[in-house]
Amino acid sequence: MSSKIVLISDDSDFFEYLKTKLELRKSDELFLYDFDAIPEKIHLLESSVLIVNSENSQEKTLDLLKIFINTPIIVMAYNEDDNFKKKCFRLGAFDFMPLLISDSEFRARMIPAMSISGLLEKNKQYRDLLVKKQVLAQHNDVYLDYNYILDKKLEEIQGGYKKAVFGAIAPNEKTKYLLHSDVIESTILNNIRKNDILMNYAPNKYFLLMFDINMDSAQKLWTKISEQFQEKVYIGLCTISNQKREQLINEALNKLHEAINFDKSIVNKNSNPVNSLSMIQGSASPYSNFKMFKQEFGRKIEQVVTPVFYHIQQKYENQLSGTTLGQGTGEGYGSFYIKGKYSNSSLRITSPGFSKINIDITFQKDADVIDAKRITLEPEELEAGLLEDLLEQFILEYKRSNNCDN
Repeated sequence: MSSKIVLISDDSDFFEYLKTKLELRKSDELFLYDFDAIPEKIHLLESSVLIVNSENSQEKTLDLLKIFINTPIIVMAYNEDDNFKKKCFRLGAFDFMPLLISDSEFRARMIPAMSISGLLEKNKQYRDLLVKKQVLAQHNDVYLDYNYILDKKLEEIQGGYKKAVFGAIAPNEKTKYLLHSDVIESTILNNIRKNDILMNYAPNKYFLLMFDINMDSAQKLWTKISEQFQEKVYIGLCTISNQKREQLINEALNKLHEAINFDKSIVNKNSNPVNSLSMIQGSASPYSNFKMFKQEFGRKIEQVVTPVFYHIQQKYENQLSGTTLGQGTGEGYGSFYIKGKYSNSSLRITSPGFSKINIDITFQKDADVIDAKRITLEPEELEAGLLEDLLEQFILEYKRSNNCDN
């Protein structure tokens, strides 16, 4: 396999000196750059190993280390400054060599760097395949199929009694289009640990699974992350215990929208404050009779369900080729559906009676393949933000499971 090796230095003699040590093959490619003539997008150059002569260019060397992620970098210097050496390793340098190194030792230390480069290349190929299969986001390590990930990890957490915290993340309605998804994703990923998992559930909206952490530490971490955004981004956090996936998601989404609504009530002090969902969930039903509940549910259909259904239908009308989107509401129900050539999926909102609202989600690919699930909410929990999130999830799951219609 051919190799691409990049040499960077302020000393032209360094290039000639290294060429004799490298013993390049005809198929190998060698790139030479002066520090002051480095291409602006050098980090996009796919190289096997990058070798930097840091003599008199320590700060420039550290800046290079900050922008390279998946390339083994070897730093070479005449004098081994321990403080500078530590900085290089903290920023991800693969090796630190003295310039006056013997040919045999140099080649011996190049072998592991080239091996790591080969592994990274294989990982890139696997990653490209996962992106193609819509498992990972294209630019960041964000999982798209959160259902599978959560089911697998919940089984591990609940079986091994590990500590973990789950969160739902989103900007509010006014700012969600001002923040690019890459900005949100990169900021979060740069502040969480490698084994923590970020998952997308709707445009610019995410689930975050953090391991070996308690609620207090998770809240402090989010405070640190949120300060790095130019616009307000909210989170709803909950500790994982024995919840099923849908219960966990609903709990996190409820807390997310509680945070968003609480912020709204502070901004708009003259209006009636938004009820806290956590307080409502623990209280008795405010509806003293069926007639009162039926009237309240009718208002929910008119003021929440119908506008959200219409908004989502307009948003996705021309984005799902080969499908028909529709919605309708009536006394005691609201229904949103997607019809494809071979599929028929629906999200239906009804009430079985006192103080409960059911959301039934059905995915039917053919007569023999039907996936159905039910979400039960308190009346106060059925608000616009939560319903929009559930519809975004519904459409996202449809797109992933019905590629034949897209």
